[in-house]
Parts: sequence; C-alpha cells; structure tokens
Amino acid sequence: MPKQLFFVTVKQKIDVVLLPELFLGHYFCKEHKDYHFSSALPSALEQNKYLAHFASLAKELGVVIPFSFFEKAGQAHYNSVVMLNSDGRIIGKYRKSHIPTGPGYQEKYYFSPGDTGFKVFRTSKAVIGVGICWDQWFPEAARSMALQGAEVLLYPSAIGSEPQDPSFCSRGAWQRVMQGHAVANLMPVVASNRIGDEEGAEGSVSFYGGSFIADATGEMVCELPGGQEGIACHQFDMDLLARKRAGWGLFRDRRPDLYGRLSNL
Repeated sequence: MPKQLFFVTVKQKIDVVLLPELFLGHYFCKEHKDYHFSSALPSALEQNKYLAHFASLAKELGVVIPFSFFEKAGQAHYNSVVMLNSDGRIIGKYRKSHIPTGPGYQEKYYFSPGDTGFKVFRTSKAVIGVGICWDQWFPEAARSMALQGAEVLLYPSAIGSEPQDPSFCSRGAWQRVMQGHAVANLMPVVASNRIGDEEGAEGSVSFYGGSFIADATGEMVCELPGGQEGIACHQFDMDLLARKRAGWGLFRDRRPDLYGRLSNL
C-alpha cells in the first residue's frame, strides 16, 4: 500500500485504516509450496520491519491500523492481525480462528487454528472487533465480539473466484452475510477485500474486491466497484449508535440459557 494513500486518509479525516487480508504480497495459499513459510514473520516490532513501518505510519498519521500478516510463533504459523493504535503502539493481536481449505484457498496447509479466541481492541478511536476473512461467515464470531463490547466489526479479506466452479460468484453472499452481522448486532461492519488476478502453480484466483461499509441496520453506505482499488470511508457517531443498540433491546432479550446447543458440533 503506497504511503501516499495513507496521507489521503488524513485529508479525509479517517480514524481507522483497514487493509485486505495478507496485503503485504500475493495470496500464496492458492498452492501447497513449502517455500512460502519463509515469508512468515514474528509479531515483535524489532523483528518485523513491515510491522515497524506501519506502526510508524499509524503514529505519524494518527490512525489505527489492523495489520494483517503471516505470523511465525515458535514452530507454529498463524494468519494474524496486530492492532496498531494511533500512537504506533501494539495493543493486541488476533489469530484467525476459522481456517478454510479448498481449491484456491489452501490455508490449512499454512496456518494453525488461532489460539487467541475472538478479541476486541480498545483503541483511541473506537472499540474494534476484528475477524479475518473466513471468520466473517460465522455469526457466532460476530456475536462474541459484540458481547465483549465491540462498537464496530472489521474483516480484512481475500476472497474471489472458485477455481472448481468459475461460473459461481460468492460476492453477493459474502456481502450479505456481513450485512446480517451488522443488523444482528446493531453495529457497523467494514470489509476490505483484495483485487486482481493471481496465478499459482496449482491454479489461479480472481479476487473481486467489492470492499464496503455497512451501517448498524445492515444498509450498505459505501461500496467500491468490483475489481477497483480505492478508499471507502464513512463517519459514525458511536455514542448515538450505543444508545440505539441499547434501545432496540436485542442484547437485553437474549436467552443464553437456551443456547447451549451452539457449543456442540
């Protein structure tokens, strides 16, 4: 992501910058190749020059950045997000919980299931919940973050064509499931997806973009055209949303005593 694009965010008074999943390079999970493990990096600033660079940008521009990367931790590897506060500090880390596998998306070869549990981050701008791509299909993840006090849900993504069925496009379903999370939890949802055609030794994937912002009713308030790079932005009044969320009574009327079945396969 060019530094110039970050300076555009200052002019637009953007507080949080959400980049796509694994944005530092190509989506290598299209194929099983062990040399990709060499690109995994630690989550410490002094050992990860890219993380240090974006921490510096966060501080310089006064923005919060969820930093998505391929993490190496001892002998384990994770698909992770480190949350960088607007002063450049690391305030926490989330490791992707749901790991997909299938043609074009062979993530189980590279990533262990996350061990952090679903998390929210109390940043200087908002209380933010972050899921990573495949996590976005699971309402339990969104609800868990909402129950921890999230005010907005963010989903860095890398999704596109299905190599086994080029005629199928999941973009509509991909957007609608997250719009459902927005209205079910009465909070905005933001998704940032990569774009472009990427070739691999075992096939190719065409990432369809379509990054968007949905408001607390699930209404799409901003969407980038498919396949195009750009900045989607919107401003929310978090205090107003908190009052509306309380007023609807969805969290008041929950019945956790009846939901035990959800903890079983």
